[in-house]
Amino acid sequence: MQVIFESRHPAAAELREVAIERVRFAMRRLTWLVPRAKVQLADTNGPRGGADKLCQIELMTATGMVVISSTAKDWRGALDASVQRAARVLVRGMQRQRKPDRSYRMVADA
Repeated sequence: MQVIFESRHPAAAELREVAIERVRFAMRRLTWLVPRAKVQLADTNGPRGGADKLCQIELMTATGMVVISSTAKDWRGALDASVQRAARVLVRGMQRQRKPDRSYRMVADA
């Protein structure tokens, strides 16, 4: 899986290796479904503080692109929330594609 990391903020750039490893670890069972992931970290309102750290993950799948965004007070919280939601969305999508077996057998009375 190819993971692309983008950030213009110097503090977020320090998390480059952590972000790449976290995405690879969370998607390790889904690498056949997601050949490319793009992680973007941004500070939405500058140095004013608050819950303004944004993490956006774009996953390229065979069926299309999935985009997940999370906002938190710190970079790691935003990253973890986005990765967790992305994995959950992909697993749920796979489960929806599978059709349940609804064939009922007639039980003969003895």
